[in-house]
Amino acid sequence: MRLERKVGACAILASVAALVACASSPPKSPEQERADAATAERVYTALEANPIYYFRDVEVSVDYGVAHLSGYVWTTDALYRAQEIASRVPGVTGVRDTMELERQGNRGGGDGTGSN
Repeated sequence: MRLERKVGACAILASVAALVACASSPPKSPEQERADAATAERVYTALEANPIYYFRDVEVSVDYGVAHLSGYVWTTDALYRAQEIASRVPGVTGVRDTMELERQGNRGGGDGTGSN
């Protein structure tokens, strides 16, 4: 029984140490800040250039080349298209998506299909 407790305690300590290490990453260099800001702007531009879907409620941030998409879209197709568009932008090394489907259609921007 004591061995099981020691193993469990070690596992908990290892998990906590891993979380602390991830949370205390070194600050970005000015060059990385500029690169991420430029990449985020390119992602916004690419999303806004899409003639089919309304992406104005999608927010973009970039961290070390990984584009984080959040906010709202109106269809599943729009959600997947936003991911695809972001992944093709120069400087994007990955895409993380926390977008939500707006099912009520009350956030403005139409139904996302390009028709009125």
